[in-house]
Amino acid sequence: MGIFSKKKKPTHHAYAVVTGAGSGIGRSFALELAKRGGTIVCADINLAAAEETVSLITSQTSGKAFAVQCDVTDKEQVKKLSEQAEKLMNHSVTLVINNAGVGLGGKFDEVSLEDWQWCVNINLWGVIYGCHYFVPKFKQQGYGAIINVASAAGYTAAPEMTAYNVTKSSVLALSETLSAELRKDKISVNVLCPTLVPTNIMKNGRLPKQYAGVADDLLMNHAFTTSEKVAQKTLDNLDAGKLYTIPQPDAKLFWLMKRASPSLYTKMLGIGYPVFNRYFK
Repeated sequence: MGIFSKKKKPTHHAYAVVTGAGSGIGRSFALELAKRGGTIVCADINLAAAEETVSLITSQTSGKAFAVQCDVTDKEQVKKLSEQAEKLMNHSVTLVINNAGVGLGGKFDEVSLEDWQWCVNINLWGVIYGCHYFVPKFKQQGYGAIINVASAAGYTAAPEMTAYNVTKSSVLALSETLSAELRKDKISVNVLCPTLVPTNIMKNGRLPKQYAGVADDLLMNHAFTTSEKVAQKTLDNLDAGKLYTIPQPDAKLFWLMKRASPSLYTKMLGIGYPVFNRYFK
C-alpha cells in the first residue's frame, strides 16, 4: 500500500511535520496533506505565518493541524519539535518534510562568510537536524518517510549562486545516501529538485540588487508550475517509491544535460555566463 492515495485515506504516514510551513511550498505541502486526510504540525520560524496555514487547513479541509514556532538552525528547537509533535498529534510522527530554506546569490568573492553561514545553517543544517531527530524514531517504530526540499540548483551549478548551490547539492547527496541506507528500515525518502516555483524565497533571501527584481519577477510570473502542483507531485512520487521529484520541464532538461555530459554542460555555463552577466549590467 502506498504512503498516500488519492482514492484512499492515508494510513501509516498520516502524521506529518512540515518545516517552513508558513508560506510557499511548505504551506502547499501542509494543505495537500490535510486534503488527503492527514494531521500536520506546521512549523515555521514565524509563528503567525504557521498559524495562518493552520487556519487555511481548518477552513478548507477536514484535516487537523497545529502551529509550532521553530528555528531550524537551532538543533535544540528541532529536537523539541520532534518531541512536541508527537504530543500535539497524540501519535508518532510518520512523515517529516524538511522544507525550510532561503535564497542567497552573488559572486563568490563578494559573498561574506556571514552570509555563507546563514545560508548553510538554514538550508543544510536545518535538513540535517530534521533527519537526525526523526530517523531514530522512524527506525524504532519500523517505518517512516522523509521529504527533503532541495533544488535544481543542486545540480545545475549556476554561476553567482555558489552558497545556495552548495547547500542544495548537499541536501541532494544526503537524500540519496539516506535512501540507500534506510531502505532496509522501511523508511522512504524523496528529494524535491524544482527550478522556479512562485514562493517568497527571493523576498526573504539575499540577492545582489541588479538581480533581485528580475529574479522575483521570473519566480512569481514565469514559472512552469505552482507550489500546489509541486506538493501534489512530490507526495505522489513518495507514494510510488520514487527517490527524485524533478517537477518541471526545464529542471528535467538540465538534469539530463548534466548527466549526459557533465564537462560539456559546465563548459557551456562558462561560455554563457559573461553574456548573461552583461545583460544585467
